[in-house]
Amino acid sequence: MAKKKRKLTARERAEKKRRRQEWMTIFIHGKMKRIRRPPQNDGVDVVVEFIRQNADPMWLHQNEMWEYIEEEKATSNTGTRQSRPEDDEVPF
Repeated sequence: MAKKKRKLTARERAEKKRRRQEWMTIFIHGKMKRIRRPPQNDGVDVVVEFIRQNADPMWLHQNEMWEYIEEEKATSNTGTRQSRPEDDEVPF
């Protein structure tokens, strides 16, 4: 018969929670490594927030970060065709 696994004490559970918040496990060359988590500000990585505020759409596209590209504002008319009232009418 197998030996029962003992429960963690309150102190051990708190230490385990603290370690999980401070470190994360990743795979490098097929081996598990523990590294410190990147710094966060209100749950968002500081690096991601910096990129979101400072990167231009071309750089984001080149680095495949399409989720951070924002749509152009509707007030910007550069490169768009102006609609005329006769375009909305039926031609026949």
